[in-house]
Parts: sequence; C-alpha cells; structure tokens
Amino acid sequence: MIQSDGQSTTLTESGAIFGGPARISGATAGSVVIKDGGSGGTTLATFATPASATHTAYIDLSNSPIRCSTSAYATITNATSVTAIYA
Repeated sequence: MIQSDGQSTTLTESGAIFGGPARISGATAGSVVIKDGGSGGTTLATFATPASATHTAYIDLSNSPIRCSTSAYATITNATSVTAIYA
C-alpha cells in the first residue's frame, strides 16, 4: 500500500529521484539501478528492463520498499523512461 504522502517523478535519463530520504516503491533490454547518495552512491537495487520497444514493466515494492537514507538516484540504461513513486 502506498503511503498517503507518496510522490512520484518520471526520469528519461539517469538522475536524482528526490534530494532527501525516500523509499522507492515502484522501461529495450536494459536496467534501472537505484542508488543512495547520488550517482556515486551505494547501489541498493538493480532491475532488468524488458527487451521490447513497446513493453512496460511494473515492479511492486509496496510490501518491501527500498530505503534511501540520504538521497534517491536512478541510473537508467536503455530505457525510455522510469516513473518512481517515493515517500
């Protein structure tokens, strides 16, 4: 279940999801890497994306969110866009 204070952002390239603490609860074959502490931060999770130009993927992390203690960052490889929901 997403918390009532949840927010989202859509990235079309690698970048900051949110500049403070966050929990992430949810793009050709590639990957999305969630890091804590910016582009050089600690890798917390890596998700493979489908090998299709028209396929979308949804990863439900509502029961086990990823906790970023300092800042949430996504490195996106071979994906058109990624929407991250955070609280």
